Formats: sequence, C-alpha cells, structure tokens
Amino acid sequence: MTMTDTKTVPAFGYELIRDHVLSTILGKHEDDILYWSGKELARSFQMFSMEEVSSFFEEAGWGVLTLDSLSKDEAFYTLTGEPDALQIDKRCFRLEAGFLAQQQQKLGGFLTECYEEKFIKKNIIHFHIKWDLKEKI
Repeated sequence: MTMTDTKTVPAFGYELIRDHVLSTILGKHEDDILYWSGKELARSFQMFSMEEVSSFFEEAGWGVLTLDSLSKDEAFYTLTGEPDALQIDKRCFRLEAGFLAQQQQKLGGFLTECYEEKFIKKNIIHFHIKWDLKEKI
C-alpha cells in the first residue's frame, strides 16, 4: 500500500458504532461524555489552524466544515454532508462540538466552549464556538 492509498470503513459499520452501540453504552450521559471525548480526541490530534480542522472533519468522515463568521471572541461554523452520512435527525454532534472547542482553545489560548444547533430540513449543523477573553489558558 502506498501513502496515497486509503482504507475506507463502510458507512454502515461506522453508523452501528456511533449511533447505536455508543448511545446504548453511554445512556443518559451520552451528550456529556461525547463532548469531553471530543476534547480528548482534539488533544491527541492537535491542529495548527482551524483550516486544518476542516480537513480533519472530511478525513474523519464527519462532513464538510465551513467557517461562516469570525469575531474577536466567537466563531460560527456549518457542517454539511450527505443526508445518509450525517444522520442529523438521529445523531448527537457533541463529539464534534468538543473537538472544535478544544482545538480553538489550544490555538487561541482562552477558555472555549462550543454548542451545536441542528437544522434537520436543511441537513446542516451550526456550531457556535465562544471563547472567554478574560480566561487565559
């Protein structure tokens, strides 16, 4: 296998683990655990820019992440993808939110949180990343 060859995981296998096994194991704590797992994942896969995070999302099969707006203390991103792949109506996106929060926190140096909002009819997720300029990390 060369460096340009990639292995793919069938979407069905990914969905089984992500949408059924994890939710069963985590139960009512799924949202919190996935958020903190996303933060831990970001510590293991540190990026050098938020543009690099967008590439990571695509490589991980999480969808296409685009920056909508950016200010001194917040950013808004949109996640899009194939309806069957994103499963917006069935899936929790706290893993992605935690990942984004931790990457921004590491890059910016301020305490950061991220919240997601689903738009099922449009098949998109909006992420609102907010950092506190008074809380340096």
